[in-house]
Amino acid sequence: MGGATLLAAPYVLKGKALAAGQVIVRTPGGVYDEIMRKNVYDPFTEATGITVVPVAATVAKLLAMFESGNVELDLIDTGEGPLIQLERKGALTPIDYGSWKLSKPENITEEYKSEFRVTDFAYATVLAYNTDTFKGDAHPDNWPDFWDAEKFPGPRMLADMATGTPNLEFALIADGVALKDLYPLDVDRAFKSLSRIRPAITRFWDTGALSAQLMTDAEVVTGSIWNGRLQAVMDKGAPLSFTWNQHMLQLQQVAIFKDSPNVAEAQQLIDFMMQPSVQAGYGAALRYSPSNTKAFDLIDPKIVEQMPGNPATRDKAFVQNVAWWEDNRDAINKRWSSWILG
Repeated sequence: MGGATLLAAPYVLKGKALAAGQVIVRTPGGVYDEIMRKNVYDPFTEATGITVVPVAATVAKLLAMFESGNVELDLIDTGEGPLIQLERKGALTPIDYGSWKLSKPENITEEYKSEFRVTDFAYATVLAYNTDTFKGDAHPDNWPDFWDAEKFPGPRMLADMATGTPNLEFALIADGVALKDLYPLDVDRAFKSLSRIRPAITRFWDTGALSAQLMTDAEVVTGSIWNGRLQAVMDKGAPLSFTWNQHMLQLQQVAIFKDSPNVAEAQQLIDFMMQPSVQAGYGAALRYSPSNTKAFDLIDPKIVEQMPGNPATRDKAFVQNVAWWEDNRDAINKRWSSWILG
């Protein structure tokens, strides 16, 4: 769900975008847009007459828009980190929960909403393994197991700093830290833990595509991976599986640019997309977890089982504290750059 190159087409539409009855939405692009078009944008237009124009834009472009005073977008749909950056710069308008007519704010998971941001879905980083290598129940089932390369031998992978957040949380869990006690992260302890498992790490992956390819090709036989990337290759028959134990929930959120051209329409779109029935549609298509707890009842139970943070596995998960990462990213980046060189 990272940034993409700003498309040229939105500038052709810019004049129209400033007219009433439209919402310009920053999205990740690609297949994601197709899913949201089918489940959110077109139904919203049919119900309200308001046109939705999706635009792919980098985080840098979003920041530049605000700093230049030339805001060309209304709704931002992206990861939690960029929205925290924008919020701290005063670039966002509060979510008008009180105006919701289609959705109920109290049905949105409490950890998933704040004054300026609300989650449209949650994805996760999970512990995956190769079922040809680890047969039956004899597989790593938690992060301490993953760190035990003698009991569960084989090449491994973890996330690189280039993903935005290397797996310091998993390193601490493997070292005995409880999920509820992870933050603030003990950085020294995390790197000591990473150093213990490093000889068994074949690759530190920097993209979701690479992580899925490494697992599919059996270049590694266990590792951290985003659940959506893993599910996609499992659905194609790759001999892989995973555990929900100690999975890390990460949030995709929406927010409204301060002084955007169509604030009222953007507020309406948020209300629309938070409905249980709407979230059930795009949540099932993405295999990511809806933020509205009532949506789970409308999704095939077999698909719910594939969703992170679902009702049966929520107590095995923790929500990544992205605010902590935004506060400490530069320091961790320097530490990582030194550590990775050995």
